[in-house]
Amino acid sequence: MNAWQHLRRDPWALAGAIVIVLFVVGAVLAPAITAINGQDPYRYHVSALDDSGAPRGPGGGISWQHWFGVEPLSGRDLFAIVLFGARTSILVGVGASVASVLVGVAVGLVAGYFGGWVDRVVSRVIDVMLGFPSLVFMISLTAIVAASFPKPLLIVLIIGFFGWPAVARVIRGQVLSLRSRTFVTAAEAMGAPAGHVLLRLLLPNVGATIIVYATILIPASIGTEAALSFLGVGVPPPTPSWGRSIGDAVAWFGVDPAYLVFPGGALFLLTLAFNTFGDGLRDALDPRVSRGRRSAATPGTDERAVAGR
Repeated sequence: MNAWQHLRRDPWALAGAIVIVLFVVGAVLAPAITAINGQDPYRYHVSALDDSGAPRGPGGGISWQHWFGVEPLSGRDLFAIVLFGARTSILVGVGASVASVLVGVAVGLVAGYFGGWVDRVVSRVIDVMLGFPSLVFMISLTAIVAASFPKPLLIVLIIGFFGWPAVARVIRGQVLSLRSRTFVTAAEAMGAPAGHVLLRLLLPNVGATIIVYATILIPASIGTEAALSFLGVGVPPPTPSWGRSIGDAVAWFGVDPAYLVFPGGALFLLTLAFNTFGDGLRDALDPRVSRGRRSAATPGTDERAVAGR
């Protein structure tokens, strides 16, 4: 059973993939979708607010014009904020994960293949990086970097910088087990350069691990971006961000909890979808899982073979 067939048979992975596709399509087509009811995330609807700054009407001001209601104090359409906020979350999540994977794979390959003092130095650096209170450092770095530097790019670089050590540790462990295999030793005996062994022999054999780890890193990066925006050091307003919307909604939770439902629900659904899809992809690409499930599906095979003999 190949990976695609396995994913099709996994309802959780399939549901996760469908949710991811829906969010991506919604983020890409956000201007066209929000234009249906004539809204955008940068328009302020002061008339939709009462004197205290709270939206008029039930459910946070839900109406035929504002499908998810409006944001307290600003009156911005919450449906448009959620859709355009998906762009921010997905771009930051994917960008930071790509940066982490690129650096982590390169470092892990080199450390695992060359070993010796290279491996020792890299391992100590990884240990130090993993021991950092990363969120504190992220908050500090986003606060001290010049305001002229693009904030979304800065967040991608910071999250990617603190994400590569975990990737490097996993890839290093894989390469350590692969470098003593026959195909590697044979290539080295024939005079293959280190670059050929790393890129042509070892890298393809850790490809499945890289793919799976990337799908698991994306929701973590999305959650980190939301946390930074929640704390007020993420993407600057008025750029839509789920984390900042959740942070603003917390202050109004006692007045009407509806403001928290849509940005919080979107963040929960997207991270859950990536996690379930990543778990399904890991199972599909792991031959041991596939063999185990095939043998479990035909429990009488071994017994019939013994009886035949």
